[in-house]
Amino acid sequence: MFPKVFKVISTNDVKSIVGTRIGRHGEVSPGETKPYITWQIVGDDPQLQLSGGPCTNFTAIQIDCYHATDAGIEQLAVAVRAALDAARVANRVVIDARDTETRLYRVGLQADFIGL
Repeated sequence: MFPKVFKVISTNDVKSIVGTRIGRHGEVSPGETKPYITWQIVGDDPQLQLSGGPCTNFTAIQIDCYHATDAGIEQLAVAVRAALDAARVANRVVIDARDTETRLYRVGLQADFIGL
C-alpha cells in the first residue's frame, strides 16, 4: 500500500542531480532548490483472493521530475527511469511539458509498484 518509492529512485545517478530533494504527496517545500522530484500515489488495488486477505498490492505512483533546462530534465527523467527499471518496476512517461507559471520543464512517469 505504501511502496518504497524514495528507496527505489534514490540511486547515485538520481542523487547526483537532485540530492535528497524528493518530495512525497506531490510537493516539495516552498522555495525548494531546483531540480527536484515529487511523487504521489494515484491508485491502489489490493490483489484479493478467496482463501484470505490480499496477497499483495498493485500501487500506481506518479513521479514528477522538474528541472530548469530541457537537457537537464531529460537527464533526470532518464536517471529515474533507469532506477525504476533496475528495480523491475514497470513505468511509462505520462507527462512531458513545461509549466506555464514556473517555466520549469516537467516529465511525469507513472510506475506500477507491485508488492514493493
